[in-house]
Amino acid sequence: MRFPPELIAAIQEGSAAQVSGLLKTGDGIIRQLDDSEDRQWREALNLAIRLGSEDTMDALLGGVKFDFRQIHEALLVAVDTNQPRVVKRLLDRLDQEKGVGNNKVDVRSFSLAIFDHSIDDSQFAPGVTPLTLACQKDLYEIVTMLSQKGHVIPRPHRISCTCLECRNGRQYDLLKFSLSRINTYRGIASRAYLSITSEDAMLSAFRLSRKLQEGAQALQEGARPQYLALEELCQEFAVELLGMCRNQSEVTTILNNCGEDSEDELDEQAFEEGIPNLSRLRLAVNHNQKQFVAHPICQQVLSSIWCGSLTGWRGSRTAWKLLVSFVIFLTMPILCLVYWIAPKSKLGKTLKIPVIKFLLHSASYLWFLITLLGESITMEMYRTEFASRQQNILHSSFHMVWVVGFFWFECKEVWIEGLRSYFLDWWNCLDVMVLSMYLASFALRVLIVVKGHILCQGPDSAEECSYFTQTVREDWRQEDPQMVAEVLFAVTSMLSFTRLAYILPAQESLGTLQISIGKMIDDMMRFMFILMIIGTAFLCGINNIYVPYVISPHLGQFNETFQFLFWTMFGVANQEYVDMPEFVVAEFVGRVLYGIFTLVIVIVLLNMLIAMITNSFQKIEDDADVEWKFARSKLYLSYFREGLTMPVPFNIIPSPKAFFYLIRGILRRICCCCSFERGPGRPGPGEERVPYRQQVIRALVQRYIESARREMEETKRKDVGNRITALSKVVGRLHSEMKDIHLNLGNRPLQGSPETQGSSILGKYILGAKNNFRGFDSGPALESSHVPLQVTVNDSAGEGETRERAEEEKERAEERKRTEEEARAEEERRMEEGRAGLEKVEEEGEVEEGKENGVNAAERSEERDVENEKMEQEKVENTDGAEVEEKIDGVKVEEETTDNEKVEETKTDGVKVEEKVPEDDTPSSTNSSGSQDTGFGSQESIVGAVKNRKPKKFF
Repeated sequence: MRFPPELIAAIQEGSAAQVSGLLKTGDGIIRQLDDSEDRQWREALNLAIRLGSEDTMDALLGGVKFDFRQIHEALLVAVDTNQPRVVKRLLDRLDQEKGVGNNKVDVRSFSLAIFDHSIDDSQFAPGVTPLTLACQKDLYEIVTMLSQKGHVIPRPHRISCTCLECRNGRQYDLLKFSLSRINTYRGIASRAYLSITSEDAMLSAFRLSRKLQEGAQALQEGARPQYLALEELCQEFAVELLGMCRNQSEVTTILNNCGEDSEDELDEQAFEEGIPNLSRLRLAVNHNQKQFVAHPICQQVLSSIWCGSLTGWRGSRTAWKLLVSFVIFLTMPILCLVYWIAPKSKLGKTLKIPVIKFLLHSASYLWFLITLLGESITMEMYRTEFASRQQNILHSSFHMVWVVGFFWFECKEVWIEGLRSYFLDWWNCLDVMVLSMYLASFALRVLIVVKGHILCQGPDSAEECSYFTQTVREDWRQEDPQMVAEVLFAVTSMLSFTRLAYILPAQESLGTLQISIGKMIDDMMRFMFILMIIGTAFLCGINNIYVPYVISPHLGQFNETFQFLFWTMFGVANQEYVDMPEFVVAEFVGRVLYGIFTLVIVIVLLNMLIAMITNSFQKIEDDADVEWKFARSKLYLSYFREGLTMPVPFNIIPSPKAFFYLIRGILRRICCCCSFERGPGRPGPGEERVPYRQQVIRALVQRYIESARREMEETKRKDVGNRITALSKVVGRLHSEMKDIHLNLGNRPLQGSPETQGSSILGKYILGAKNNFRGFDSGPALESSHVPLQVTVNDSAGEGETRERAEEEKERAEERKRTEEEARAEEERRMEEGRAGLEKVEEEGEVEEGKENGVNAAERSEERDVENEKMEQEKVENTDGAEVEEKIDGVKVEEETTDNEKVEETKTDGVKVEEKVPEDDTPSSTNSSGSQDTGFGSQESIVGAVKNRKPKKFF
């Protein structure tokens, strides 16, 4: 079938009959389209859809055999213009072509459309399917419709995937493959897709956010910002769903249950008695959902659990908290003894409250740091003994009591959390390193004592015995075990004090500072890599210049040259070290390299480091609240776990409770009667909670969808209001231009002059369009009374016929009296609201009308006052002609006659229109029998309506 040239014009005119006539063939059979004109046929169908002409679209679909490519793009156009009815018709057309049973073929074809060259010139990006586009635009109705038809968005494979489909996609067109991948993720990460297609939308958002994070980390090209933006979108969606909770029961259900399919993502952890599981919250922490964890609902739950029965702790003053903490610090041994004896007592239960447990462990660590300080002071007091082999190992190993307790604490933590989750926390990695160094230092000290004792027992090892027992420090080897032990102890002492930063997130200002320092350390590590490369380059260059010369003792060797360059960065090195007066060329090159090193390292790199640190600190400050709350939440969760109540070093003492649990565990393993299987007819606690959890999730999703729809409607209303305001400005400008034209003409033209007739028609059209927009948002209460109004202006010859029609309309008007009263009440309210807005326009119209009719301003003002008083007394029951067109079929208008004007009463469809007739009986152009009816009244009637009606707002 050839493309008819007149088809586009017929579609633009919306003539379905003409379109059907152009599509008819000689034998009446629908034929296949010409491939050379495929683009034109698609544009014709797309144009009909964009214009919203469903009849024309039906004519095209009924008269032309469109294939999948045309329907595919037509569906995209219908989705893009948000036309659900058109989408449904196109989907039905697909069902008719392929059959309902083969609908899956079409669904698969949508995802494979990127391999079709015929749609390369499409206006839509590669990989955009109808469902993907609807999801990106959050069109919930269309997404639901497409999902019910079997449409899905296939999940993209991993970036490093090497399957056949991914290899073919990369080889076919790498750009289209990448664009299709990112467009697919945009559809999957949309709120509409997650809400409608997921059983647990919040959990799906968590998983997709983590997958996008991994994809962003794997990608180094330009698509990384898009992945991060989508990951942020998923986080916001989960936060908005959580914000839809309306009571504590829903919050508890959401945070404590995450479904059986996600249990493998969490480690089995038992919390203290009375503390909920918080599985979804822990899953959010594992997936790095900072905004979700920092939500006020989550923080309220965590804070209530953190304080437990001490409800007044959160509202107490800082001085009181410090006093309680100091008392716990002093009485820690006594409190631990009470808990060891009676863990189920009132005091024992109080010590199991997370905030008290935190204070106990913090007090224990402070005692450990005090012990390290005490040992350092002791070493200084007994410097001579510690410098020789005669030192007492007990004097420098009292801290090992805490080290053994820490070791046992970490072992229990690995048992509770699991090895993988344990090493995911960097603080645990630091603990393992510090404990290893403490144990190594202590083991080397013990090795010195034991080896000296063993060697002194044999007669053949007198020299070795003397070395390990009597040799002074100056004669020790560089790898002596005692020297290594002292170095390890010094490093671990420093790291032990840095470990104190773990408890800083408990306080807001200190926690924010600790997070900022952590980010700065990351920047410093990256900076050190660049510094190492540049420093090594200058180290080799400068050292090679001074190696052949032995004049300078600070250059020519790697150790000395490195120290010289290192202290140069801080400005404490002597620049005279590079001078060699005897060798001018070498001295010149050495000075040049040293100057370049100073310029690059000191001026450029150090300032770059300062800028990087400042930038990181500013980022933390901009999002300090979220970062701090996320860090504090992880601290809170670590103290919710069951056990680990006794602080170090009291945890190494076996308690009666531990013996009881040990015996109970042995009996459970031996006696099978202690464990039983639940009967099949009785559901478990988890099985009872799952349906309610799904109900809560569905309720949250439904609330979210309704909220999104309300926001969309509000946005549309605001958009319509802005358009009405713009139209009002245009109407006012056109009125001013028309009045300027009248003033330029001097006098009122004759009745049949084309200038007046054209201006009258234009004025009626403008005012009618203006009033139609005013009634756009009148509400459903008035829809029943919206009857089209046709205002026809006739000449005096047809006055009798007009009056006969008016008598018939009176009877109809009485039947709608009640509807008119409701419409009138609504219109009066709206007119009162808009009185101030149109007051200026009325005054300008009156002035211009006074100029045209030769009436001075004083007479016009007096006439307006009389007319307003008369309107208030008689309570006018009508509005202007254009507003009556939206509300009722006819309204009565009073007939007024002045000394200089004749008012002819004409009734058309129950409406009286005032016409002003000058004394010379010159009829206006709109009052002639040959004038064309526009439906909005003449120019004179418009001015009269403006004078007599009350002001009214546009919407």
